Amino acid sequence: MSIVIRRSRSDESEQLIEIWRRSVDATHHFLSQQDRKEIERQVCEFFPRAPLWVAATREDKPCALMLLSEQHLEALFVDPDFRGMGVGRQLVRYALEWIPGLTTDVNEQNAQAVGFYANMGFVVSGRSDHDDHGRPYPLLHLRYAGR
Repeated sequence: MSIVIRRSRSDESEQLIEIWRRSVDATHHFLSQQDRKEIERQVCEFFPRAPLWVAATREDKPCALMLLSEQHLEALFVDPDFRGMGVGRQLVRYALEWIPGLTTDVNEQNAQAVGFYANMGFVVSGRSDHDDHGRPYPLLHLRYAGR
């Protein structure tokens, strides 16, 4: 699929939050309802001011997003309608052009994401029993080992 990777714009915050919602609803079945609501509240506060990268269609419709922080991929969310089309792969490859030592964390219960990153050449470098906010969702710490 042909996409354009660009910085997010302030006028598309709601579209990007909706991509986050749809992606989480499709992949994060392990979240409790209370935790899901709290995380969404945080996302709604953060996304409008976040330096996000966006994958957009030729019509400039956002279909995925990522957040990079120094050497770390903080977030990658692909709209379920665009999953399996190589959009996430293109975003990660774009990040790897700038950050060859890229790291990321993935929820251990998100088997699809664990497989995606393994196929991209990431390996497990550690594990935490809780997420970054102390919630009981184990994280796998990954680093890019090359392909």
